[in-house]
Parts: sequence; structure tokens; C-alpha cells
Amino acid sequence: MRKIIYSLTFLLLQIGLVMPLAAQQKGEPFEGIDATWQNGNDRRDSSVFKDMKYFTPSVLLDVNYTHSFNNPIDNTVIGSTALARNNEVQLSALHFGGDFSYNGAHARVMTQFGTRSNLMPRGDVSVYKGQYQLANVYRYLSEAYTGFHFNKMYGINIDAGLFASYLGLNSYYQAENWEYQVSYTSDNTAWFFTGLRLQFFVSKHLKIEPWLINGWQSYGTFNKMPGFGANITYNPNSNFKILTNSYYGTDAAGIPSRKRFHSDNSMLLRYLNKPSSKGISRMAFSLTGDFGFEKGGGVNGFKKGDSAQGPAQYFASLMFYNRVWFGQNKFAWTLGGGLMTNPGRYLVLCPTGQASPLPNPNNPTQIEGAFPFTANPGDEFKAWDASTNFDWMPNQSITFRIEYVHRHSNVPYFAGKGGVTSQTGYSTSVLDPNWRPDLVKNEDRIILAMLFRI
Repeated sequence: MRKIIYSLTFLLLQIGLVMPLAAQQKGEPFEGIDATWQNGNDRRDSSVFKDMKYFTPSVLLDVNYTHSFNNPIDNTVIGSTALARNNEVQLSALHFGGDFSYNGAHARVMTQFGTRSNLMPRGDVSVYKGQYQLANVYRYLSEAYTGFHFNKMYGINIDAGLFASYLGLNSYYQAENWEYQVSYTSDNTAWFFTGLRLQFFVSKHLKIEPWLINGWQSYGTFNKMPGFGANITYNPNSNFKILTNSYYGTDAAGIPSRKRFHSDNSMLLRYLNKPSSKGISRMAFSLTGDFGFEKGGGVNGFKKGDSAQGPAQYFASLMFYNRVWFGQNKFAWTLGGGLMTNPGRYLVLCPTGQASPLPNPNNPTQIEGAFPFTANPGDEFKAWDASTNFDWMPNQSITFRIEYVHRHSNVPYFAGKGGVTSQTGYSTSVLDPNWRPDLVKNEDRIILAMLFRI
């Protein structure tokens, strides 16, 4: 860690950050770029609080109702970070906070309440290393970081704290996404990270952002080595954007010899733009492809090895969405989906109530039962999904969405009629030793959502 700190200090000296006040920033990054149409981006063109000098507030509210045609008796949704409960009106997320700035110093704080405060931390087993209940300490925060802005190039930021991740294209905040139930590429990759980031806006259209973080969607570290990553975003004009994210770390708890690499890559293209049209006013698509692997400690990346090297353990996924806006961008129709393969299931969201890779009696991703969903080296998992939705957006602060989703996996994974909690559906029931979770290979559902942002 000392060598890493020395290296970062040397880097800051080399790029001249020791003289921030003497340098002049060339301009604002991405100035003049219309990003309101982009999947995973704020669709507002401005904030109603934009004239406030030192603090810009932000409030997001996400309320949903979803019905699974499998009708699980315990109302539990499986394999989603957006949905938690069937057949109930749910407050999925309430975020409030904002951005502070003063003479180059800045901070962003966004709280997190609702079912997402349980859904997001539930898969982070790094919190069981040591004490202090990290999942509870951080669960009510979606973002909390501070930093300083330097007037070099088109701007340089150094920030530390808890960040929303870019992996998988989709935003942490549903109001910014074209689809509600995101495809596997996003749902099975990281939504947050904790650590340090540097943002270099080297030109008006290019950002390079290295990370030094605790680990893959983790509040703490799984082993001794931290995670390393970077984002590169190129947005040359208002119709086209590409970005790539890379990650390297050791994220198998107690297995420091197992290394993980992940590459996430997206392209967005707006191929029609007639904002004043009462007919079709805008058309665009997003394409995302991810690949990665784990190697060492009994697994062998993309290649199946011998008994010493272990089976193949990798991640490959693709998702595509096309969106059409109507009536001066007040209505939109989205169609898309994706597919994923993940031998070893190391990134699969374990079904609620099933075994986690790190057995622990206090782990909320594991309950009693003799038939857990396993995540052992060599265990296969392949899945695909398709969805379509229709949005009504009477203004830039509210979206009404209705969405239909079909998901399929090659192994029983989604909640069937018997649910995943107990034979009665209640967690207070005395568990029948012969009971097993009712997992099925297919799921069809309808989602209704109201998404507010100001």
C-alpha cells in the first residue's frame, strides 16, 4: 500500500497538480454535447436548482409494482437488483442529497432508502471479514465522496469515497435507464465501489479515469490486494458515445491466488433527431459487451485445465436496446435484451435464501435448507432475456413506465410458485427438512414504475 501511495504522489507531481491555481482550464468537458438521450444518463437538460452557488440539491424517487406469472407464494423476486417483491407496491429507492462545491473543493452525498438499501449490499461478502458491520454502515448511502478540482487541461478531479460504478452501462439510478429490469450484463456486474479515483479530462471530448478501490462491488477488501480499474469515455458529438471499463483484483474471499479481470465496453448511437416532431422525434440504440475471467486458486479462466488448474471460470455477455421517442420526446418505446454465460457462477446473483460462496450463519444471502443454489467451480450458468416497455414523460422530472420482461436460464434459477423462503412462504416457519426452494428456468413479468427526479 505504501508503494501505491508513493506512486500516486509521484503521478500528481508529474502532471503538475502542485500548482492548481496558476494553471488555466481550457474549457468545460463535453460542453455543448446533448447527452439527455443516452441510456444510463440523466435525461434532464438542467436542474431547477442550477442557480444555487455552493450546493445543488437532488432528489430521486422510484416506486414500482411487478407481477410474476410464476406467482411465488413468498412474493420474492429472484436475480434482480431493481425488483424485490412481487404483487406489492414497493418503494424501491428514495435518494436525496446533492453536490457541494467551493473554490475547487467539492463533495457529493446521496442517501439510499427503500428495498435497494438491502438489494445492493446483499452480495458483498467482504463485509464478513473483520468487524464493524460494513453492510449496515454503508447501506443507506449510494454515493458519498469528496475531492478537489484542478484547472489543468479540461479539468482534473481527485476524489475518494463511495461511488456509483459505470460497469454494464446502466446507471445506478433507474430514472436514467431506458429499461427497468436491466439485462444480465448490468445486473451481474458492479453497481458501486469504494476507494479513490482520478478524472483526467484530457480534451473536450475525452475522459480517462483510473481507480484504486477496495474490490469488486465491495465495501471492504476480500484479501490483501486492492482492486485496480479505469474508465475511458469518448463522446465526440451529440450523436455518438463509446466507453470502456477495465478491472483487475482478487475477489474470492480467502483465495488470494485467484485473480479476476473484467472488461466492459459500450457504444451508443442516436441515428435520428427531430425534437420538434409530433411523430417520431428521436431514435437511438445502445450496445454493450462484457468479458472477463477468474484464474488461479482452482479455476482456469477461459480454458478448462487439468485437476490442478481446475475448470474454466469466465464471464461473457451482450446486451442491445433500441429506443424510439414520439411526440416531441414525451413518449418512448424500448425493445431489447441480452445473454450471458458465467461458468462457476462467480458473478451470478445467488437466489435469495440460497448458499453464498462464503458460508456464514449470519450471511443474509444464505438460509437454512438442504438444497442450496451452488456457486462451485465448474457449475454452469447460461441465461438470456428480452423486454419491451413504453414510457410517458410529461416533463423532465417524471417518467411513467410499463414493461414486459421474459427471462430464461439453463438451470432452475427463478422463483417458482413454491417460493424460496419456506414451505409456507414465511421466514418464521419451522423449515421442513425435506423442503427445497422452488426454482424454475423461466420467468415472465410485468412491471409498472413511477420514476421522479428533481
